[in-house]
Amino acid sequence: MARQIMLLKALKSFGSPGRIMQIIGPVLDVVFPPGKMPNIYNALIVQGRDTVGQEINVTCEVQQLLGNNRVRAVAMSATDGLKRGMVVINTGAPLSVPVGGATLGRIFNVLGEPIDNLGPVDTGTTSPIHRSAPAFIQLDTKLSIFET
Repeated sequence: MARQIMLLKALKSFGSPGRIMQIIGPVLDVVFPPGKMPNIYNALIVQGRDTVGQEINVTCEVQQLLGNNRVRAVAMSATDGLKRGMVVINTGAPLSVPVGGATLGRIFNVLGEPIDNLGPVDTGTTSPIHRSAPAFIQLDTKLSIFET
């Protein structure tokens, strides 16, 4: 339910959705209306039903701007069942994962979803998977055990 609310907000904020033009393995070419192009590293969501009626929910990440209102994106899960013409929603933000003490000892997939059957992660803080390195002054040089 929370994911659907996020998608509705993204659609309202970023306007018209795109459509899949080509699928080659995990790579999707998506066309957007003029002026509605996503930025590189933005997350795109493809939702719908495949040819046999099963629910599809695939998250992609924009990797390249191709021109002519098209982008090339890489799917973060299987693209089985996707077809040309399916609706693609620009979330307007990069892929983000939870960070903080609550994530220590947990196992996550590439989308930041817990996959260790221990329930949801109670952290309100997320961080994009692509970001600048910390400034040199922020680095800590003291010797300590790094818990993962």
